[in-house]
Amino acid sequence: MYKKIMVAVDGGETANQALAEAQNIANIYNAAICIVHAVQGDNAADASAGNEILAQAESSVDALNIETRLVRANIEYGLNGVVEAIADAVVDWEADLLVVGTANRRGLERFFIGSVAEQLVSHVSASILLVRPRTT
Repeated sequence: MYKKIMVAVDGGETANQALAEAQNIANIYNAAICIVHAVQGDNAADASAGNEILAQAESSVDALNIETRLVRANIEYGLNGVVEAIADAVVDWEADLLVVGTANRRGLERFFIGSVAEQLVSHVSASILLVRPRTT
């Protein structure tokens, strides 16, 4: 069913859970995985940190067909720039499925901060799997 699975990571625990889910699905369907991380602007330090996040994510995945992509978000668009950069990566790579962790924010925090995962639902035509944080 899925041949190309993209997973967006930010270095957080929920992103790690999303990556594990993506690997499970990839193993079932013998699918390729592309790990993507978005950085805002052209700051070399941010790009370096982003590449480190990608390297750590890649090292935690046991898959034969895996690649990583660091995408640049337009800093002037804020959170929307990150959403657009990830959505563009989904189209460019022709992903069948996008897997992304959600912070599960509620109330005013959700209203003011927003959610990349929530916005991706309306920007991406591929199927999306939202991974919620584990509760203890």
